[in-house]
Amino acid sequence: MKSKIVLFLTILASFLIQCTVLQIISIGSITPNLMLILCVSMGLMRGRKCGMWTGFFSGLLVDLFYGSLFGFYALIFMYCGFFSGYAFRIYFDNDIKVPVAMTAAADLGYNLAVYGLQFLLRGRLGLGTYLFRIILPEVCYTVFLAFFVYRIYYYINSHFMSVTRKESESIWVLK
Repeated sequence: MKSKIVLFLTILASFLIQCTVLQIISIGSITPNLMLILCVSMGLMRGRKCGMWTGFFSGLLVDLFYGSLFGFYALIFMYCGFFSGYAFRIYFDNDIKVPVAMTAAADLGYNLAVYGLQFLLRGRLGLGTYLFRIILPEVCYTVFLAFFVYRIYYYINSHFMSVTRKESESIWVLK
């Protein structure tokens, strides 16, 4: 129960920081996606199920305040958290390379899904412009922020949430 409360407060704090502080430090109206970093981080540190629920509630907050189609961002964030949870058992939590690479891939997929489902289906075909002016700068900015923010999420996960055992640490697996 303590883990769920801490996770809810982390989602809420990340959303508030993204809506307030990160809007101030935006570069060329490009802001990093802190909610996506949270979804990927929780998926990598706690597994597919936690990543999926973190993504769903993070996306639900974005839908409530900024979305035009209710459930759109919840679905995309949910998939990002779920797919990043596949690497839960195969990497070490304190290694920064995998979360940064997964954040880059998730942000690229997120932005391409937003383009495909909100712009391309309406007949706006400027993929090159959208790719070079919005997608790639946001991916770079989000990856840069992920270097610092992942350490904070790792600290919160290891100190305030209940421990989840990896399969290799289980006493039931023979070595």
